Amino acid sequence: MTKQSIGASCLRKEDRRFLTGRGRYTGDHRPADVLTAVFVRSPHAHASFAITDRRDALAVPGVLAVLTAAEMAADGVTPLPVSWNIPNADGSASFIPPMHALADGMVRYIGQPCAMVIATSDAAARDGAENVAIDFGEKAAAATLDEATAPGAPPVWDQCPSNISLNWSVGDPEAVERAFAGAAHQVSLDLVNQRISAMPMEPRLAVACYDTGSDRLTCHASNQLPHELQRSIAEALSIPETRIDVVARDVGGGFGMKSYAYPEDVALAWAARRLRRDIAWTSERNEAFQADAAARDHVAHARLALDADLRFLALDIAITANMGAYLSQHALAVPTIYCTYSIPGPYRFASLGVRVRAVLTHSAPVDAYRGAGRSEAVYMTERIIDHAARQLGVDAAELRRRNLIEPRHMPFTTALGMTLRDADAPRLLQHALETADHGGFEGRREEALDRGSLRGVGMALHAAACGGCSSAANLAAGATVGNWESARLQVHPSGAATLYVGSHNHGQGHETAFSQLVAWHTGLPFEAIEVVFGDTRRVQRGMGTFASRSAVVCGPAIGLACDRVMTKARDIAAWLLEAAADDIEMRDGRFAIAGTDRSLAFGDVARAAYRSAGFGENDREPGLDETGFHDPEDFTWPFGAHVAEVEIDQATGATTLARYVAVDDVGVEINPLIVEGQIHGGIVQGAGQALMEAIRYDPASGQLLTGSFMDYAMPRADTVPDFVCERIACRATVNSLGAKGVGEVGTFAAPAAITNAVVDALARAGITTFDMPATPLRIWQALNAAKCHR
Repeated sequence: MTKQSIGASCLRKEDRRFLTGRGRYTGDHRPADVLTAVFVRSPHAHASFAITDRRDALAVPGVLAVLTAAEMAADGVTPLPVSWNIPNADGSASFIPPMHALADGMVRYIGQPCAMVIATSDAAARDGAENVAIDFGEKAAAATLDEATAPGAPPVWDQCPSNISLNWSVGDPEAVERAFAGAAHQVSLDLVNQRISAMPMEPRLAVACYDTGSDRLTCHASNQLPHELQRSIAEALSIPETRIDVVARDVGGGFGMKSYAYPEDVALAWAARRLRRDIAWTSERNEAFQADAAARDHVAHARLALDADLRFLALDIAITANMGAYLSQHALAVPTIYCTYSIPGPYRFASLGVRVRAVLTHSAPVDAYRGAGRSEAVYMTERIIDHAARQLGVDAAELRRRNLIEPRHMPFTTALGMTLRDADAPRLLQHALETADHGGFEGRREEALDRGSLRGVGMALHAAACGGCSSAANLAAGATVGNWESARLQVHPSGAATLYVGSHNHGQGHETAFSQLVAWHTGLPFEAIEVVFGDTRRVQRGMGTFASRSAVVCGPAIGLACDRVMTKARDIAAWLLEAAADDIEMRDGRFAIAGTDRSLAFGDVARAAYRSAGFGENDREPGLDETGFHDPEDFTWPFGAHVAEVEIDQATGATTLARYVAVDDVGVEINPLIVEGQIHGGIVQGAGQALMEAIRYDPASGQLLTGSFMDYAMPRADTVPDFVCERIACRATVNSLGAKGVGEVGTFAAPAAITNAVVDALARAGITTFDMPATPLRIWQALNAAKCHR
């Protein structure tokens, strides 16, 4: 094992190019004579429309084409495919509206693409777009859940007059009602998980290149799932995957928002093929606010039943989730499969029931964002537990402690049928409370009150599904794709190696962590290992990066490929050393005969593999090049306990995140430095939702009210304190690596922990319920409303 293998906090390989300005982003790829696309977007949330004149647009110097849904239909382009098709609770089909790349006569959200203008320059394309004549017939819109579910609401689709795309449920409602009937205590709480947007530094963009000689497309895109983007575009264009490649170079932030195909991706690929030219498009930030897939946006009514000893008897939750006007690729899975099975968290609920309504609205589609579904699940469970503690006059930590799953209970099957294993939740909670100096909090609260501030403490525990279940279980739940991952290790004649992985690296540090894995499995030098990803021309088919799955699912695939290479390399070394393969061992990076000083360097074995090493004997073949595919056995379940403290200025309503402690169990850590960074980033994004972020639409017109960073606040360095992040690891037993996933744990817990702290602070002013975000205005309004009612 080398000093840069598993468990070493070595510096990231990829940072050299990032820190020296040598990153390889999609925007850096600009072929000669590339054309520019600009999309003409709807200014209305709901309207019929007709493009009445293109002549003025085509008269703009440099404009080559104005393309619409009519041309697209003539070329046989089909709607974008979805990755989930989940049936209703009664077995009937959910309503999945067709999402075409360009709207055809009807727009259903602000910013929906109606036409695309292709020109020789960005300026010409924009001038052309402004000169496309469109007549809109504005209609009544219902852009919010309240509006879309109100009696007489305007239907988003005539084929779905109720606006309900899906009615879904899980659990045992009869057992839940029996538990409530016999409960000593009952509490209920209405919760709002507001709409937010990822807003990565690098916006969405793509360059579609057409090769006339091979009739082949190459789409360069900022995307997390290049092979899935390839499949989606090929399906929409009715061409085989062999006619299209996707190249996803460095990505300047994805967070789930770049894990699916968008209308612009399909439109750009189609236009390049139609015009037989290379075409580029880059989203403006105002387009991102209008048309990027949003996240969260659901309301819930939660009920909790407890016995006289404050044990959890039942949890009942009714969720109403905003899907937007169309179903993005993972949309139906987020409030159902991704969310509900993580609702029990690390607690022993005797019974549990969840009902989900997926509602269509006149707004941009909603889809996955860091912590998709699981963040919402933790938020609901942790908020109602805190609410119950306050209502019943018990300590919030003690209420949790009484109901935690203990190691002796594991493996533990939750009331929703999930199996939790390999964790010690009571120890995580205790360590988090001690690290946060929870016993000294009341002194800090009184000191803050002396300064005119309200101080509150909140906590949140998580045990949320990561990595994914088996492909068979995935398909049974309604997915249209598998959940496996792939890796290929090619050792070159010099002894250097290239690892090709189906997952995608866009900030997670895969080039470093995966090199460490290969070094650990093979003994090859860390520096001699190259990692290749994001290019369907070079990389075997893979599923991509999402749901904290890369170490959990791709890691074992890497191990399998490495093991196969090492088996073959030992066989070749044995032939060269005239020994039995079982007598060959790895010693200090060399193949050695056990008990002797006879050995060969890896490079010697690799050269022989490509020159001559008894090929044909014992079915021995040339080369050291092996592939591994791994399909997960089951979800992994990272656990954690987070504690937050906030201070609220009573005069201004400004909320400061004063302290934050996170104690997590993410299983085996390949690189603790990268793990720490992932947790930090997740906490910051969770704090953004808890304290400031919100996408708002005008209820009457459906107009977007938060169309720029003037209206949509994002967390900055001074938003957060110095984090205390510690880990207490229990090795996962459902994969060979022992990892559980880390990329999302910060976003699982932070919104709930911080909001619980805000409510704890406000309780001193008589306010016991409050929903995100805790902006100064909303806090100030709540404090003043409370004063008026005293």
